[in-house]
Amino acid sequence: MSIAEIFSTYREDLIGVEHKLREIFSSDSAAIRLIGEHIIGSGGKRLRPLFLILSAELARYREKDRITLASIIEAIHTASLLHDDVVDGAEMRRGKPASHRIWGNQIVILVGDFLYANALRIAVLHKNQKIMEALSEATTRMTEGEVLQLQRIADPEITEEDYIKIISAKTGALISAACRIGAILGNVSVEAEDALGRFGMKTGIVFQMVDDILDYMAETRDLGKNLGKDLDEGKITLPLIYLLKKASKEEVEEIKGIINEGKPSSEKLERIIYLFDKYGIIEESLRTAQLYMKEAKRELDIFSPSMQKDALLSLADYAIARDK
Repeated sequence: MSIAEIFSTYREDLIGVEHKLREIFSSDSAAIRLIGEHIIGSGGKRLRPLFLILSAELARYREKDRITLASIIEAIHTASLLHDDVVDGAEMRRGKPASHRIWGNQIVILVGDFLYANALRIAVLHKNQKIMEALSEATTRMTEGEVLQLQRIADPEITEEDYIKIISAKTGALISAACRIGAILGNVSVEAEDALGRFGMKTGIVFQMVDDILDYMAETRDLGKNLGKDLDEGKITLPLIYLLKKASKEEVEEIKGIINEGKPSSEKLERIIYLFDKYGIIEESLRTAQLYMKEAKRELDIFSPSMQKDALLSLADYAIARDK
């Protein structure tokens, strides 16, 4: 099942998510509404809501509140992006000026806080303790992941294990929660619920890994961000971790100097990309992502064949096959 077919099949559901997302942005504050329209108008594939909707249907649950919960997942994701862009000093988000560049850091941080709080307030109305536990754990881990990443900025000693811990929290946790909530709605067995949770976590890890790899492969016009943006921000991601392990002693010292320098010149970035090519780093990083993707897909073996299972497996494939 192709990604285009999945989005076509669930088009009406995702339109419903957009409507509910606007309701979460509803406020007496004009600033909150304006920023909401700016963000929603910027687009986005709404992958996280899709994970929840598909997981719910895989668990044979098709009631309308799955759309509300899917919008809550997207609201939490959006709140995290608002905060991340302020922390990173990002200029662009999805090809448009980042919200804080228009409205300022203080308002945007508070709007992010509003989104977190309002999303969780609406979730409480479902009166399902397990759903609240999944959402609370995800939001806690997401914040923890951001703090862990900040603590390791420009740190060439970061290990692959450290990196996996960071991206599991930053990205994997919310996709895992989306899949787990779908399972909870369907009241499946604990084994099936845990399997969907692990599927979401591993697929989320792959999405973030591939994002980090693409950061060294794509131009601004494709991703709405500069080539090597992570290095510019001092983020040591999987490709750099592998390069520091494979490069010669002299090259390692050179790489560390570039990292410590901060905001490397185009010449220094070209040097890093040359070394990636010399040691086959991008290919090695993609092989690691493929291993996680295969593990993620195996988690769904517990479920019988279905269109929803095929769609989730296709999302796992898409996590690694996309070019932006």
